[in-house]
Amino acid sequence: MARALMFQGTGSDVGKTVLVAGFCRLAANRGLKVRPFKPQNMSNNAAVAEDGGEIGRAQWLQALACRTPASIHMNPVLLKPQSETGSQVVVQGEVRGQARGRDYQALKPKLMAAVTDSFARVSTEADLVLVEGAGSPAEINLRAGDIANMGFATSAGVPVVLVGDIDRGGVIASIVGTHTILPERDRAMIAGYLINKFRGDVSLFDEGISAIESFTGWPCFGVVPWLKSAARLPAEDSVALERLARGKPGALKVAVPVLSRIANFDDFDPLEAEPDVELVFVRPGEPLPNDAGLVVLPGSKSTISDLADLRHQGWDRDLVAHHRRGGRIIGICGGYQMLGRKVSDPLALEGGGTEAEGLGLLDIETEMAPEKTVRNIEARSAEHGVPLSGYEIHLGLSHGPDCARPMTMLDGRPDGAMSPDGQVAGTYLHGLFGSDAYRARLLASFGITGGELNYAADVDAALDEIAAELDRLVGFDWMLGLAGSTGR
Repeated sequence: MARALMFQGTGSDVGKTVLVAGFCRLAANRGLKVRPFKPQNMSNNAAVAEDGGEIGRAQWLQALACRTPASIHMNPVLLKPQSETGSQVVVQGEVRGQARGRDYQALKPKLMAAVTDSFARVSTEADLVLVEGAGSPAEINLRAGDIANMGFATSAGVPVVLVGDIDRGGVIASIVGTHTILPERDRAMIAGYLINKFRGDVSLFDEGISAIESFTGWPCFGVVPWLKSAARLPAEDSVALERLARGKPGALKVAVPVLSRIANFDDFDPLEAEPDVELVFVRPGEPLPNDAGLVVLPGSKSTISDLADLRHQGWDRDLVAHHRRGGRIIGICGGYQMLGRKVSDPLALEGGGTEAEGLGLLDIETEMAPEKTVRNIEARSAEHGVPLSGYEIHLGLSHGPDCARPMTMLDGRPDGAMSPDGQVAGTYLHGLFGSDAYRARLLASFGITGGELNYAADVDAALDEIAAELDRLVGFDWMLGLAGSTGR
């Protein structure tokens, strides 16, 4: 029977995902059959699990850390924001519809059965299950029907390690405040806490640890420094975009406009890792840099809405000017759809209008349809003739004269399109830049030699480095001794 331990944060973006991934790799390196689990995730960074269906990209990374295939049961509820107030609801890998915030609060209790079922399935094949919470258990206004934090922990009998982020300040108050505000039953589930993202001399926080213990009675399992290797891992969720701006100067500047519903922006991590590439995430209110050699339009959870946003920012004019200067443009998924002449969504499936004029840089049209394509896939670059691997997650079909010049071949069928001048191209394939051979050919087309980075191996090495650091600094065995049986 598996043991389980849950990691919850004093707030969002305290580093739970990286810590769970690191502990997963640490346990796997010790020979344990370890599995990740996150009852509810909210992110437009999605992955395709090996058993089909969508999960959060973070759980895909954690499965990689466990050296096991990702499963839909590792993240049974995924919310993909489509507007300021509503999200697409994915349950055990399949879309179950859309819900506004207030409607979802009423829906949550009905989803506990799926969460419990998935947790049981994950537990049956594991020695240890490491569970990641969402947001904070201190959001007591959302406690009724909770499935993401203490609602799950109390129902499943899983002890909790609370994670506080010292880098943002106020970590003592956030941990003590969480203790104060939680009801007794929830408070009793917390076995102790971790301090994360510490910079400098750890001994300076000794008095802080003593103060927290005097207020809460909780032990400190360790103080984790700022883990530099975490920067080499795929980006977790949209919170990370707040910190992404401009990379170090490189021979090739690649610009990515940050759309309001940007999706799967970890597509760009392999480019950012290249020493001769300067990856620039262009924020609203900023123009696309006129010295960029390549502009990449990213995926979007709401293509028509983001197309309107792109025009509002003036990026449509910047793209035309970039093209006239001889610059290259690549669109991925929703970004590919935007490059065409028209995007129609007659059933309002993405909630952003029913029709919009595209950018007209590719001679194609796209129509959204209820059937959603979700699959991992082996592919090939039609332009460079090198193998690719990635995944598709999209609504809609695209067609038009430029599709006669496909950008990629997916399982032997043509996909995407290229303009007659070869400057503009698009594809539905996510993970395009993760192919070392394709990335090397792309850089070579800009006159850059190299491209010798093995991106997948570098991510794997980063996980090992994080695991070693955690093993050295954290009482992992102490925490495991407190882990509860999943049969409780």
